[in-house]
Amino acid sequence: MCAAIDPHQYPAELRSLAAKVRDGERLDEADAALCFTTPHLLHLGRLADHVRRERHGNIAYFNINRHINPTNLCVYTYNCKFCSFAALEGEAHAWKMSHEQVYEHAAAQGGNDITEFHIVAGLHAEMDLEWYEVMLRGLKERFPQVHLKAFTAIEIGFFAKLHKLTIEEVLIRLRDAGLGSLPGGGAEIFHEDVRKIICDGKLDADEWIEVHRTAHRLGINTNATMLYGHVEGVEHKVDHLMRLRALQDESGRFNTFIPLAYHPENNYMGLRYHTTGTEDLRHLATARLVLDNFPHIKAYWIMITPKLAQVALSFGANDVDGTVVEETIYHMAGANTEQQMTRGELERIIREAGFEPVERDTLYNPIERKPAGPTPASNPERSVAATT
Repeated sequence: MCAAIDPHQYPAELRSLAAKVRDGERLDEADAALCFTTPHLLHLGRLADHVRRERHGNIAYFNINRHINPTNLCVYTYNCKFCSFAALEGEAHAWKMSHEQVYEHAAAQGGNDITEFHIVAGLHAEMDLEWYEVMLRGLKERFPQVHLKAFTAIEIGFFAKLHKLTIEEVLIRLRDAGLGSLPGGGAEIFHEDVRKIICDGKLDADEWIEVHRTAHRLGINTNATMLYGHVEGVEHKVDHLMRLRALQDESGRFNTFIPLAYHPENNYMGLRYHTTGTEDLRHLATARLVLDNFPHIKAYWIMITPKLAQVALSFGANDVDGTVVEETIYHMAGANTEQQMTRGELERIIREAGFEPVERDTLYNPIERKPAGPTPASNPERSVAATT
């Protein structure tokens, strides 16, 4: 058990907040705004760490997964000004995979250790709902043990409009083809004033929420994200977290929340600055304190670096993501982190941060591995593919 919180050990402006955390009282919008603005970051982290340890003790999760991006061709290339991933037909950095290329990509450096494929792509009319149904079935045939976490709410909305179907009809078809859960991408910042600047014409906040609400009603778990560090204000971030918390109150099927830092390179936003380490830690700590009904908070090491992810485990995060090979979305936006870590490396950084590493599946069930055998195929130290 964690030591009891004594509000008098905190700066005056945080004492009321500390008392609420001590008493298990839900934070309100003013409290959330205080978390985003207080200069007392270490004290904020201390409160978030208290909540994190009350829920998860000394455990820190990781998984063995692989990102697959079938195409970056996208009809929203000029709409999403913050995006460095999307491309138009004929551009040098554009690609489009065949089904066989997807299967080959899935198998590369994977083998039987993989427990999750994370699949997101651009929006391309030739790669429609039926194309992805075939892809999902093909992956399940070849990798029956792997959970398929695929398609942002933006992609689900695109399929619905393309085929004149309801969101529920699209999700049922994908679920029947092998879909296991949805990632949390496309949320960006919910507030309309911000979306008009960074992703005008894209699925709006109510539509994003409705996709996830429908998925939850169908028994499909999902993740949630928030893109920060661009043109948003504190009030926009508070609004975003409150909307996510309200939906989780309603459905309870969000697995984890992942704050995503904006990267400025190779997009149309025209901004120059990366977020700082203190900003990244602040957003993780705030998420842990405000999203009291979310079971997990993820510090995505590929984005904030392994070193900062270690610190984040003491600022509210209890998951560092996976063994990541060939991450494209953030590296096209200027990320200069490595693109892979072995299981052994992940376990080492977690242990050296003072926590117990636990491998998980997509739904956070712990995975127990048999001891490594003499053949490379069963060696848990080899590099495998992964990401958030």
